[in-house]
Amino acid sequence: TLMLERTALPAPMFPRNSVSIWGILKKCIGLELSKITMPIAFNEPLSFLQRISEYMEHTYLLNKACTLPDSIQRMQAVAAFAVSAVASQWDRTGKPFNPLLGETYELTREDQGYRLVSEQVSHHPPVSAFHAESLAGDFVFHGSIYPKLKFWGKSVEAEPKGTITMELLKFNEAYTWSNPFCCVHNIILGSLWIEQYGTVEIINHSTGDKCVLNFKPCGMFGKELHRVEGYIQDKSKRKHCVIYGKWTECMWSVDPQTFENHRKNEKKGESRKKENDDSDDMPESQDTVSVIPGSTLLWRIASRPTHSTTMYNFTSFAMSLNEMEPGMEATLPPTDGRLRPDIRAMENGLMDEASREKERLEQKQRESRKERAKSQEEWSTRWFQQGNNPFTGSPDWLYTGGYFNRNYATLPNIY
Repeated sequence: TLMLERTALPAPMFPRNSVSIWGILKKCIGLELSKITMPIAFNEPLSFLQRISEYMEHTYLLNKACTLPDSIQRMQAVAAFAVSAVASQWDRTGKPFNPLLGETYELTREDQGYRLVSEQVSHHPPVSAFHAESLAGDFVFHGSIYPKLKFWGKSVEAEPKGTITMELLKFNEAYTWSNPFCCVHNIILGSLWIEQYGTVEIINHSTGDKCVLNFKPCGMFGKELHRVEGYIQDKSKRKHCVIYGKWTECMWSVDPQTFENHRKNEKKGESRKKENDDSDDMPESQDTVSVIPGSTLLWRIASRPTHSTTMYNFTSFAMSLNEMEPGMEATLPPTDGRLRPDIRAMENGLMDEASREKERLEQKQRESRKERAKSQEEWSTRWFQQGNNPFTGSPDWLYTGGYFNRNYATLPNIY
């Protein structure tokens, strides 16, 4: 029987406006935020390992890529997947919980045909490693992420250091990329809003095809908010298509010549408007992507449930991630994030208990680090080991296998 995932969290979120963030943050302008303990009211009830699993929400794009005969078409599907992987960040201003060293998370979705395992492999700096595989043996998707957070007065910027690799096994192809920067604005006054920006380059290491995606910064009058634009070229640098859209909505692909002509006509028709606006408020999203005739839709976001706004702006997919389904407890390792008491308490609306538990777990983690230092014992990761990415040569964490054999006898007690 197919288990239906839950469609809501057990309790609505706690209102954040009762907590003064400025008192905490003025001490740390320009500092790295991984060293600062934030009150739990700024969190969302998921750990960063669960948040990474949201990359898998649009796995159908990978399943589709595995059926396409042409490498440029496959690149379009992989590019759409890379954009869709950050789409769940939209309006998610809560901070995921920092995973404890040794924490794990697994996600198996028979209906989508994949399973994923992740592990927190380092605490300072915080590094999360993940490995997902298609149950049919079509693809492997893996990476390690070291989110560097910086505080700039009015905003927090996250740089997602780390490589993401997608292997389409049937075609013997490997694609690599890194995610864009993410910035949360107005963390002191006004409404929080999120912007993603930077260039994402997806490289097909087998064919030399390349996709360059430009996540545009919002710009003066908000005209560019959420926009993504780029192109796919082959190894001789010939452009095959232009990709455009918004990471919060949809991505389209069109022939480069059609795109250029459309651009020229658009410029002719633009009348210059002067605007003046000094606030940092979130620009109104101009509704929204104007589709160029002759374009092909690559991906469209699914709408969020209506009660999402009272539940940390979670997508339906996110709502199900911390659910303890019947029978799960018997198979999960003791390190799985679903067993973390602070996240569980917060999800149930018990903020004080969540706060106490979070403090207890962090203290427990510090104690065991001291113990290891005393006995000069190195922490050893369980499912991943440090190595080099086989395609880029850059440092990475690689899955060593064996997680799904369910032999969890020697795992650390972290909760």
